[in-house]
Amino acid sequence: MNDFTIESLGDSKISSPISYDKVPGHNVTNFVSDDEAIIYDVDLDPQRKETWCADESQLIQKAGPRAKIYFSPPHVHAGIVSCGGLCPGINDVIRAVVRTLWYRYGVRRITGIRNGYKGLIPEYGIAPIDLSPDLVDDIHKIGGSILGTSRGGGERTEEIVDTIERMNLNILFTIGGDGTQKGSLAIAREIERRGLKISIIGIPKTIDNDFKFIQRSFGFETAVARATEAVTGAHVEAQSVINGIGLVKVMGRESGFIAAYTALASHEANFVLIPEVPFELDGPNGLIAHLVERLERRSHAVVIVAEGAGQTLLERDASKTDDSGNVVLGDIGLYLKEKIASSFKKAGIHQNLKYIDPSYMIRSSVAVPTDSVYCSQLGNNAAHAAMAGKTKTMIGLVNNHYVHLPIELVVASRNHVDPQSSLWRSVIEATHQPVMMTNTKEAIETTAEQKAKMDKNRGNS
Repeated sequence: MNDFTIESLGDSKISSPISYDKVPGHNVTNFVSDDEAIIYDVDLDPQRKETWCADESQLIQKAGPRAKIYFSPPHVHAGIVSCGGLCPGINDVIRAVVRTLWYRYGVRRITGIRNGYKGLIPEYGIAPIDLSPDLVDDIHKIGGSILGTSRGGGERTEEIVDTIERMNLNILFTIGGDGTQKGSLAIAREIERRGLKISIIGIPKTIDNDFKFIQRSFGFETAVARATEAVTGAHVEAQSVINGIGLVKVMGRESGFIAAYTALASHEANFVLIPEVPFELDGPNGLIAHLVERLERRSHAVVIVAEGAGQTLLERDASKTDDSGNVVLGDIGLYLKEKIASSFKKAGIHQNLKYIDPSYMIRSSVAVPTDSVYCSQLGNNAAHAAMAGKTKTMIGLVNNHYVHLPIELVVASRNHVDPQSSLWRSVIEATHQPVMMTNTKEAIETTAEQKAKMDKNRGNS
């Protein structure tokens, strides 16, 4: 059972300074009450249709401005920090938070913490910067983060909270992924242990879209758009030569959402390899065999591989981690490039493979308009949540509603592509790749049955 309870610093007793011009006959001051909620699990069990009702464990608190707030705006000192790798939309989020605090609440002390959590650790000597609308108004037009970023440092909780105290921060917005938000949760707990009244609000930044419960993370739609451009290029290259193969590696350490959505968006991929679905290279039902068959039939092929796919095929040290604590992955893209080339050469089959890794180009991109809108909404709602005294809270989109989610619940597990979901079924239908590319008896029989049906349908078309 999920606990969606949102923690607050205390009772909100201050009237919000937010006001709108009153239109006769209309109430346009759309304050949201803490009692307003949405239902998380909207699936209906046919067996319980007549008796179904939502219980408390299914209710998620709606985000938005509150009529009563916790902090007195003239006294607020807010901090913003972005951590981890780059992602499209970071600047859009920073801009939205600053402008909402400044124009809606009258907050005038907003500080940007530079270079991630390391900007809160004295030994690095990184000076913060003052943020204002004049500084942030045009930053959504550039990629990256005006605050800079870094990995690691979040585990030095006591030092970070010491700095937060010295700076007299009342609010800290943490823009980042799983590691960042685990760090922000630890910071919030240390703040609570010290008896301080400081709000910690998380904003979901993970380009892999692997936060649990949240419909999508910002930057994901931009990543799919840019990855689709790379796949289009790979397809053109593959079509233009004899036995052309376009191999594109995209982000996705543990979750293959970018690879899956890119395949559906491009309509040009023939094989999609993700961490959630094991595959083999060799044998009658391995990738190489199906790649050969594809080239014999159509003379070209496009393969999309997520960076975390096929890691069991690589020789790597699973104990090695980066500064964020993530296991260092083997390079599946280069591995596939070399294995495909050597296998085809050994079989005496000509091939012309082009390998594209657009990862850093994607991460540094300016957000596409839909992502930019999403970032603005996340930033606005983060500011509203903080001023209302919410803490240990992440802003997210669930069932098309902006909501408050407990950080502890969100970081407890990762979101993954379900191989039995409609999403993965759509990928199989779009690519015509085998459901399973392993050499078990079940996989071989399933592939043979799938191939027979496809051959029959091709003959009927």
